Amino acid sequence: MTSSRTYMCIDMKSFFASVECAERSLNPLTTNLVVADEERGNGTICLAVSPSMKQLGVKNRCRYFQIPKNIEFITAKPRMQKYIDYAAEIYRIYLKYMNKDDIHVYSIDESFIDVTDYLKMYRKTPKEYAKMLTDEIATKMHIPATAGIGTNLYLAKIALDITAKKVPDHMGYLDEELFKQTLWHHKPLSDFWGIAAGTVKRLEKYGITDMCGIAHFPEDVLYREFGVNAELMIDHAWGRESCLMSDIKNYKSKSHSVSSAQVLFRDYSFDEAKIIVEEMTRTGCLDLMRRKVITRNVDLYVGYSKDEGKSVNAHKRMGITTNLPNEILPIVFELYEKNVDKHTPIKRIGIGFGDVIDERLEGYDLFTDMEKVKKEKQISRTILELQNKFGKNAVVMASDLQEHATLIERNSLIGGHKA
Repeated sequence: MTSSRTYMCIDMKSFFASVECAERSLNPLTTNLVVADEERGNGTICLAVSPSMKQLGVKNRCRYFQIPKNIEFITAKPRMQKYIDYAAEIYRIYLKYMNKDDIHVYSIDESFIDVTDYLKMYRKTPKEYAKMLTDEIATKMHIPATAGIGTNLYLAKIALDITAKKVPDHMGYLDEELFKQTLWHHKPLSDFWGIAAGTVKRLEKYGITDMCGIAHFPEDVLYREFGVNAELMIDHAWGRESCLMSDIKNYKSKSHSVSSAQVLFRDYSFDEAKIIVEEMTRTGCLDLMRRKVITRNVDLYVGYSKDEGKSVNAHKRMGITTNLPNEILPIVFELYEKNVDKHTPIKRIGIGFGDVIDERLEGYDLFTDMEKVKKEKQISRTILELQNKFGKNAVVMASDLQEHATLIERNSLIGGHKA
């Protein structure tokens, strides 16, 4: 049965590149521009390329050296805070025309909107309403946008990702019947949201190469192959989606962990990487305090350079529940010393704290010096207050000043890139 609701999924075209063009008063649709940090070397990933670059065959997220030498283009260094500011202004445009409860920000450049109750209010068709929003974004922010419109959230996303690319106004529309008529035999399957390359391969074992194939394949076989995920796959193959905007707004994550990871700028030795592990652990402990939670479980991930060895995933359950670095660091160092190869260069590091709970439930063993605990808490809270007031680099540890440390530099980044 076709839903009586109308959803939109609006996406900013090549958002980072379009922002850089807007800042230079250039048209992103005709300007060759790449967002990349050349200081990271010729192999750095291009965070975005302008639409005109895509028309020349340059793929988004390509390596800098992969751009053909015969193409002239502008290189813009990433400015993550600038992109966040633009995204906030675009969100304010949405708020002029609808309530925040009807908007779900899916990513920095893409949002879902339930426009059901606004079409009558503004006396517009779905496409007219979408055009009103995208035109204002283009006029005020100089950012081009595309829109997908659907009778459920899934169809709105697919209308954006697939249908909108095929029409002159870059606005796609789908209901369940149109989905079956126009996209049941669309290939590749990986174009559809939620179907990754690995899933495509598993489906190919059964001769399934399109959505029609999924829709008409024996469900019991799909459940055996994919488990509970088969239910969503089958629904999507028929263009069905039961999730509503209210479900998204009411969703509470079941995840109870705090983690961080980084890709190092170069290969690190065992001793050099240990400095990074200490920095990340201390930062993680401060993050636990900031969130007013504590942990009993510690996870360490280490990835070696160029897959020279199998990556390390080590875990330990502590005998206490805490967020104090002096209690957690020895555990992390123990995991590092026991599990990480001392002779293989290291490229990636991750630290995780699992099963976090409210800090009021902290527990220590009989041998813990509670006066020492109290003093460390006071110091950590003072550091947090100073960082909140003056910035993360206002207070750093002596170890953060070592030659191979990265914390001070990373504190000036957003999402691993220059702010």
